[in-house]
Amino acid sequence: MASLNKIFLMGNLTRDPELRYTPQGAAVVNLGLAVNRYFKDKAGQNQKDTCFINVIVWGQMAEVCNQYLAKGRQILVEGRLQSRSWKDNEGKNRTTIEVKADNVQFMPNRPKEEAKGVDLGEEPQETPDVENNNQEAGEVS
Repeated sequence: MASLNKIFLMGNLTRDPELRYTPQGAAVVNLGLAVNRYFKDKAGQNQKDTCFINVIVWGQMAEVCNQYLAKGRQILVEGRLQSRSWKDNEGKNRTTIEVKADNVQFMPNRPKEEAKGVDLGEEPQETPDVENNNQEAGEVS
């Protein structure tokens, strides 16, 4: 029986990247992504639904994301869904589903008029072309 776990998301960063390194030295960055869906309700009124998603990027791509991305920047993420479970400080079981990125593409900055006053930062002169090698060695420090 075949199965498939592949996801593509385009949205805006909800916060600046959070870079950490594992004890083994592997880079990992956490990104918060907001993905909007626009639709009309039964009354014909325009509506917006926003989904907030955590994205995990490993290796050299994590370092590149940390260097060039900032809150508000639009990105395209290709990856897969991944679930994690842990016990919190109170001993309760917790579970989350996040996206493990295989590739992150930086989308061009929009003019400020289109961005409705959101400053998306400076466009890098050259965006590095780096594929994620998905290093997952050890715990994140």
